[in-house]
Amino acid sequence: MLAPVRTQTPLADLEREITAPGDGLDRLRLVDAPFVPEVRLHLAEDAILWWARMEAAAGRSLPPPYWASVWAGGQALARHLLDHPELAAGRRVLDLAAGSGLVAIAAALAGADRVVANDVDPWAVAAVTVNARANRVTVAATGDDLLDSTAGADLVLAGDVLYDAELAARVLPYLQRAADRGAQVLVGDPDRGHLPPDRLELVAAYPVPVTEPSVDSPVRRVQVLRPR
Repeated sequence: MLAPVRTQTPLADLEREITAPGDGLDRLRLVDAPFVPEVRLHLAEDAILWWARMEAAAGRSLPPPYWASVWAGGQALARHLLDHPELAAGRRVLDLAAGSGLVAIAAALAGADRVVANDVDPWAVAAVTVNARANRVTVAATGDDLLDSTAGADLVLAGDVLYDAELAARVLPYLQRAADRGAQVLVGDPDRGHLPPDRLELVAAYPVPVTEPSVDSPVRRVQVLRPR
């Protein structure tokens, strides 16, 4: 049985988690991303069980660990970058709503000059840090809310950011502002129902293995899109 967690910071807790002995469904494991085996991530065997154990140990509510699963939109974007490294090579890259950091790590592996991974969840910021370390790449992680600002990047990447209407209403103008200022923008989305019909155009589509919680189909068709 694992010792109780004495919460200090999300990064300290994750570092302790990934080095703790033992196994079980409520643990994190360093595994290959299914559609992007070039990248290894610390993921939960069962994110719900891991979350429940960590909340019980902390004695308080913690944000849902979206970073502890590898999502279809991010996998498609990461695959696209590694198959087309010229998109990121030598460029300043921003991975928006980075989660585990999969897309940011793929950009770094593709030769980006600088990669920033942004997520408002401090646990995701910590996950990006430990996952970048595991892949021996440099990624700067930030927890600021950027959506009312303008991206200072050459390439802006956004995987699985359009999963509800409220968030889409903030993200889409941000991405459009980035594109209007000359940045290349790529979005990875498995069609969660909030894609604007006339503002994005298809770049590529991939059949991505699904590892997300509560999804019935083992494969989803994921689109990589850009602003028109």
